[in-house]
Amino acid sequence: MESKTALYEVHKEMGARMVPFAGWSMPLHYGSQIEEHHAVRRDAGMFDVSHMLVLDLEGGNARSFLRHLLANDVDRLQGSGRALYSCMLNEQGGVMDDLIVYRLGDDWFRMVVNAGCADKDLAWIERQARPFCVAVRPRRDLAMVAVQGPRAREKATPLLPPGFAGVVAGMPVFHAAVAADWLVARTGYTGEDGFEIMLPQGAAPALWRALAGAGVSPCGLGARDTLRLEAGMNLYGSDMDEQTSPLESGLGWTIAWEPKERDFIGRKALEPRRDDPANRRLVGLLLEGRGVLRNHQKVFSGAAGIGEVTSGGFAPTLQRSIALARVRPDIGETCSVEIRGRRVPARVVRPPFVRRGKACIDLEGVKS
Repeated sequence: MESKTALYEVHKEMGARMVPFAGWSMPLHYGSQIEEHHAVRRDAGMFDVSHMLVLDLEGGNARSFLRHLLANDVDRLQGSGRALYSCMLNEQGGVMDDLIVYRLGDDWFRMVVNAGCADKDLAWIERQARPFCVAVRPRRDLAMVAVQGPRAREKATPLLPPGFAGVVAGMPVFHAAVAADWLVARTGYTGEDGFEIMLPQGAAPALWRALAGAGVSPCGLGARDTLRLEAGMNLYGSDMDEQTSPLESGLGWTIAWEPKERDFIGRKALEPRRDDPANRRLVGLLLEGRGVLRNHQKVFSGAAGIGEVTSGGFAPTLQRSIALARVRPDIGETCSVEIRGRRVPARVVRPPFVRRGKACIDLEGVKS
């Protein structure tokens, strides 16, 4: 039986189509995935992301622990109220999960991990934390709402508790503010501006209804996936996993190699592969013929198979089919993808495909 978020009944009231996802009953859409996608790109939409697990890590060694646990370096968070994206690796250098960590005090950090990895991540983090005497506290008392789009902050800010009004007005990207049991961060998973709001579960339905009353469109998992794909953002389990290193997942930029003496988990395995020219690449593909790119389709250069699609689908903003694909490093500017037994030409591009509502790639000459 699936778990239910604090917003489950509200989703049903608003006509959501509920589906099982990572052990939770979640909204897929509220009638039109395409309309929800466009609402986020053009105005403002909101997502229930309470299925993700919030963890508080506290103790005098919390910073040292996270410098060991994560491939990125929390020492980059100079001062409280800052956020960092990182991979958490196993000892073989594979990606156990990708996450955001917030520095909320000298001895207090907050981490948000993916729902599908939550139990595995928690067990791993608790085990690694013991030698550091760091307390790991799952915050299952919290809900989480993401409000995204060019008008997201404008519409959401008046509905936040009074203590946030002056703080979030000029908040930079990847910063956060805390008041009582609320946290508001200028982060997201759509390629648009907005907030991710953590708040007590009991307060979530009122906030959701107030946002809807302010013209923020309820959105489901379907739009969340097309938005993140257009933004070139990885999906755990598709574009990266425990058998794949960040070096072959387009995430080499998240590894903080300096200082050399920082011995994070997975470093010994990754170091010899750091500049290996044989490392596969994660690239963007733009289909130039008819069809839809889907996960696991084979990618070819001439007659040679050179990789496969890791995430694919139709991009509503571009009205084109796009994908992320893991391929051999010698791929050129074009390739083909096998769709239902036939090879369809595709252009190799550099993600993201869309950011802030605008195309980041040249669509000229591409067939619709």
